[in-house]
Amino acid sequence: MEWSDLKLFLAIARLGTLGAAARSLGLTQPTMGRRLRALETSLGQTLFQRTADGFVLTDEGTTVFAHAERMEEEALGLERELLGQSRQLDGLLRLSSSDWFGAHVLSPVLAEFSAAYPKVVVELLTDSRLLSLSRREADIVFRIAPFTETEVVSRKLLHIDYGLYIRRGLPHPVAGDGKGARLVTMDEAFGGMPDVSWLQRLLPKADIAMRSNNRDVQATLCARGAGLAVLPRPLGDAIPAIEPVDLGETPPGRDTWVGYHRDMKRLARLRALLDLVVERLAR
Repeated sequence: MEWSDLKLFLAIARLGTLGAAARSLGLTQPTMGRRLRALETSLGQTLFQRTADGFVLTDEGTTVFAHAERMEEEALGLERELLGQSRQLDGLLRLSSSDWFGAHVLSPVLAEFSAAYPKVVVELLTDSRLLSLSRREADIVFRIAPFTETEVVSRKLLHIDYGLYIRRGLPHPVAGDGKGARLVTMDEAFGGMPDVSWLQRLLPKADIAMRSNNRDVQATLCARGAGLAVLPRPLGDAIPAIEPVDLGETPPGRDTWVGYHRDMKRLARLRALLDLVVERLAR
């Protein structure tokens, strides 16, 4: 049994189909199928039940999965520790953040970093998923929730103020009413966000015009006159076509946290980037 076969097995178990697992590992689907059959033959066990909805672990597969995850953690831990000892300012750094934060807050800092360290390749993933630092899905993660994982080193980076915006020149609504006003707000999956309840409280009679989980989309819709939108100030203040609305109370702001795996603390390129990010953004 080879570790590479167990990585393949874990990918299928987590993603549920050969196609998705193949794409995640950069392999073809026939290769995945052939190697899975070879693994099952070598173990003398059927690891997956093939269903119309995808691959489901059998009892034997569940047992193998538990052991394979422990082996994966040991292998990744060794990789992180060896990588964390590297003092070279070259190689890859993978970052994860929300879309608007990556575009409007991080990008200027990353451009400055790239000019200073041209041999370091920075890969910025703007994704709503919480990527795993332990599995090296990302090396540095920026997010609006504190990190609770014991193996993650983290700090609060900055507080971001939010504001209510409207297309420049349109009439402003009145706090406590909002009748006739139209809103561009978060989609229902993010209905628990603080700015959503703030809008409902300050403009209870306003109508929802559009929803989006993307702040840049909300800003564009607002600039086109689709409705009022609560936006991060670094985004909203930079758009000439919209202007802030004063309802006597500002929308709730958000804290941004940055974290990385403790095994990576001696990685020179990670330290250099974090130092610059903190210097430029922390207040």
